[in-house]
Amino acid sequence: MSNPAFNRMPAFDPKNQQTLSADQLREIYNQPAATVAAKTAHQGAQPGFALGGSATPMTYENTITKTVMLFLVLLTTAAVGWMFPILAIPGAIAGLVLGLINAFKREPSVPLIVLYAAAEGLFVGGISQIFEARWAGIVFQAVLGTVIVFGVTLLLFRSGKVRTSPRANKIFLVATVGYLAFSVVNLVLMWTGVASDPWGLRGVQLFGGIPLGVIIGALAILLAAYSLVQDFDVIKGGVENRIDQKYGWSAAFGLMVTLVWLYVEILRLLAILRGND
Repeated sequence: MSNPAFNRMPAFDPKNQQTLSADQLREIYNQPAATVAAKTAHQGAQPGFALGGSATPMTYENTITKTVMLFLVLLTTAAVGWMFPILAIPGAIAGLVLGLINAFKREPSVPLIVLYAAAEGLFVGGISQIFEARWAGIVFQAVLGTVIVFGVTLLLFRSGKVRTSPRANKIFLVATVGYLAFSVVNLVLMWTGVASDPWGLRGVQLFGGIPLGVIIGALAILLAAYSLVQDFDVIKGGVENRIDQKYGWSAAFGLMVTLVWLYVEILRLLAILRGND
């Protein structure tokens, strides 16, 4: 389980809708790179679990409760971001900073994790409104796609058909770092004007006119799905080893990072596929 939310933890060894400039829109389009940066922070060898026996152990129930609480915070601030989409930019920046801080902390900090959820809500709500204004119905499609991927991945995990492994984790790490590097290069090319397409290199047409962004997006969704498997594996291991319930906040944080990443990747892939319709 190479989710950075766990790697450093001992227990786991109109007037309101302001007009955005082209540069601001490009920055928003490429903010998923920030989520990936938080996801790949300090990813390395899979840590072991400290055998617990805590008097207040982590359970599936209290972990689910913490996760729901965080998503309620995210949805609340997402509503604000939807009304004021300009807040997507500061939300993304704050989310990146808080995501990296939480990923590197050895002990979970509930206030920082809640602040991360609030910042991500502004980001998600803002970009969702911008995309919805351009492609009607796309937010519902992205939410539905996220729910489907989450549900299928969870069912496969519970059936035992998919599991993490040291080899798969290494491949995941390399692929995710490579994707992050591509996102950063793409962003730089767009900022410098080298790539004039609104999607940068993602807009490059390949065989049969298929945009590169479609292939990259599909791979990113697969990476996010595997990251979900890592999150489920972390929660399962934490519960079975009876580690302290405070680490349920770390599990909830890691799950939120993955689901936001997954949602944004699906949202962007749908936008590329829909083009100018």
